[in-house]
Amino acid sequence: MDSLGPLFGQYGWLLGLFSVLNILCLVHAVVTRQGALWIVLLALNLFLGGFLATLFYTIMVLVPGLQGSRRAATQAVQRGVEAIKPLDVRLREAQQALAESDTLANRSEVANLQARAGRLDEAQATLEPLLRGIYADDPVVLLSAARLDLARQRPAEAEARLSRVDLKTSAATRTQTLTLLAQAQEQQGKPEADATYQEASRGATTEEPRARHAAYLLRQGRTDEASTVLAALEKAERQASPLYRKQEREWFQMAAELRRELR
Repeated sequence: MDSLGPLFGQYGWLLGLFSVLNILCLVHAVVTRQGALWIVLLALNLFLGGFLATLFYTIMVLVPGLQGSRRAATQAVQRGVEAIKPLDVRLREAQQALAESDTLANRSEVANLQARAGRLDEAQATLEPLLRGIYADDPVVLLSAARLDLARQRPAEAEARLSRVDLKTSAATRTQTLTLLAQAQEQQGKPEADATYQEASRGATTEEPRARHAAYLLRQGRTDEASTVLAALEKAERQASPLYRKQEREWFQMAAELRRELR
């Protein structure tokens, strides 16, 4: 027993470190709802003074989760930087990227930016190879083609394309698809556009559906409902981080213009 004293004194700090890490892992498991098994194992590990459960949780859950958060933060920064660039600069950079690498993503991005710039014939020509190729049913291509259809005042064609998009692909795809679908329905005078805008706003990855919904309500003469949506947007802007405000600047500005119309 006497021989364990120096050993514990030498490595006691390590046991203390594992105890702190165990507490952090336990809190993380509870907050992120990792399941009862992890919570029980970490609680027992803390009570018994072990370290295996802490080590496994750190390797299997905590570290991958932190890496995912860093990737998400990096992507958010990139989106924020892109959002504040002038449209002509973004288009020029996208065209350069396409010249260097003719990928689905690069070609779709150029077509989207050309459509936003009002260069509809160029956008159609850029997108055409994808519409006739193996990527014709890819969500990215369908969304790009639907945007172009709306710009050309062809809402029925846009709606037909959007019906082929799998909404389970990602939250961003769901948001974009439902927002475009609501616009297509609105252009056709369909009453279900209201419900589609509302569905697009739930769990949205951008403020676009709410801003467009508010504009739709104003066009319908439903000012009280529009005011409610615009108030929610104003609150979101106040509470948003500077990066998110830059990323969503277009839609926050649209909401501000709509609020001025209400006065």
